[in-house]
Amino acid sequence: MNPRACAQPPTEPEPESTQPEPTEPEQAKSTTSWLRRRLGRAVVLSYAAALFLPGPGLWLSRTHSLPLGAAGALSWSTAPLLLSLVLFSAGLQVPLRALGTLLRRPIALLAGLVLHLVIPLLAIPAVAFLLRRTPDTDGGSGLVTAMILIVAMPVAAGATVWTGKGDGDQPTMVGLVLASTLLSPLTVPLVIGALVPLLSGDYADTLSRAEHTIRGAFTFVGVVLPCAAGILCRLVLPAPWLSRVLRAVVPLALAGSLLLTYVNASGALSSFLARPRPLLLAAALAVALLVCLLSFAVGRGAARLLRLDAPVASSLTLACGMNNSSAGAVLITTTLPDKPHLLLPVLAYGLLQKTAANRVVRRRPRRTAAPVPPTCAP
Repeated sequence: MNPRACAQPPTEPEPESTQPEPTEPEQAKSTTSWLRRRLGRAVVLSYAAALFLPGPGLWLSRTHSLPLGAAGALSWSTAPLLLSLVLFSAGLQVPLRALGTLLRRPIALLAGLVLHLVIPLLAIPAVAFLLRRTPDTDGGSGLVTAMILIVAMPVAAGATVWTGKGDGDQPTMVGLVLASTLLSPLTVPLVIGALVPLLSGDYADTLSRAEHTIRGAFTFVGVVLPCAAGILCRLVLPAPWLSRVLRAVVPLALAGSLLLTYVNASGALSSFLARPRPLLLAAALAVALLVCLLSFAVGRGAARLLRLDAPVASSLTLACGMNNSSAGAVLITTTLPDKPHLLLPVLAYGLLQKTAANRVVRRRPRRTAAPVPPTCAP
């Protein structure tokens, strides 16, 4: 035997084969991927449709009644139903096994949850301080109210789409979306209650009176239950059935999110066109831009301070800056139905956070390591 022959590295035993977690079928994946690649353009088209054809969106935004004979009538509204569909789809797609690695290294998860509570307490007082220096009659309480209802919401489920488009860490992103959603019955009233003293007049009274609705009927029934139902379906359904459900629900939820964007935009833009207020529009854009920049900047600074890996840092930054603006819009139409102009900063924030997310997850070329030659025995 040649003593200079290269030593073969010891072979490790093959891991036991485990049944892979059910995923979407290839046809569903291709359809979903096609929709996600064009999601930005589709959002712009939704805004354009709301601008030029707001009628159907206004009709969908109203509360309707379904007669049930002697039992009375069932009241329903389109926006909460669409939000529930989007959150059910998000829960249905949670990779539960991948979350195990996140629980073993929970630094990013804990940091994201803490920052999700801290950022509103930093950004909103700064916005309120600046708006009180303006000639607005209520000291900017309307805009501050809208921003409170945005930043108090859990991490947007759509953030997982952006990590999928870039180099973000998907388990970290999914964990932050899931944890912030399940904790929202506690965190949303907590954040709103802490920031209500910054408001004046009717806005403070309205949010104080709506605290019970926000804690129960909205965050638990409208946010937590649909997401939990999706997770439960993923756990109990057999793999063939789960594949069929994913094939139908995921594209339907993407279309539902676009329809929800159209409905919310119709309410905001139609009221603005009926009574143009250029200063309000400019203020809404400025406030949304300031809060968005602060949120993303704090997230990026925290990721650098914690010395997180680039994919995990990207996901943490997205989680800090991307709030569920659709849920905030639904909450505004529920608690403040007579003030549709408050949807303007919500729409502005939704566009700005998507623009910022695109920059955060933008792919960079990776360097390929040179092949390592096999080691030989001396």
